[in-house]
Amino acid sequence: MRETLVPALLAASFIGCGGGATPPEATVVEGQGALSIKGEVWADNWFAFYLGDRLIIEDSVPITTERSFNAESFVFKADYPLQLNFVAKDFKQDDTGLEYIGRRNQQMGDGGLIAQFTDTATGLPIAETDSAWRCLVIHEAPLDRACVDEADPAPGVGPCQFTAAAEPEGWRNPGFDDTDWPLAVEHSAATVRPKGGYDDISWRDGARLIWSADLETQNTLLCRLTVGRP
Repeated sequence: MRETLVPALLAASFIGCGGGATPPEATVVEGQGALSIKGEVWADNWFAFYLGDRLIIEDSVPITTERSFNAESFVFKADYPLQLNFVAKDFKQDDTGLEYIGRRNQQMGDGGLIAQFTDTATGLPIAETDSAWRCLVIHEAPLDRACVDEADPAPGVGPCQFTAAAEPEGWRNPGFDDTDWPLAVEHSAATVRPKGGYDDISWRDGARLIWSADLETQNTLLCRLTVGRP
């Protein structure tokens, strides 16, 4: 569940933790292209979405916010082929990978991401998250789950080891070779337990909650999908 990446470059609409059934109003993102695409995203806890190397939108609630669950809806212009890229993060207080450190509910968080993209002119689906996406883990912690039982957990001490890597150079570009990246893992709603905005979106049957293999210890992911002309 939450941390910071880059400052929000765009004001995005936000549905908070409570949830009626009203979909979030779509933010219109300036840009050029023959296609008008509506994107809808829910993440536990934070995401940034890029079209190629261009930042389209990032989660309107900072990753430093505990228990932040919200849906974002936005419209942007683009041309085929589409290079859809996400940075997705689960909240962690530090590199132990834990949350609520020092409290009785000290624990590992768990992540989750779901998104769908629609042609606004035709209403036809363009893409959605599923196991066809490629997702690379660049932060994992703790490497030993015994860290969660430490009275004073510290990054890199005892069972609280972690791995952290920089984003690969050029990974957002269409020509980047991601064949060595693992395929995304689909997770059930019962496992992810989505809340706060998730039910405000009418998700298509093909849109799946994805993450890497481990929802709890794999905290930061880079996910990408190339969509050719239909």
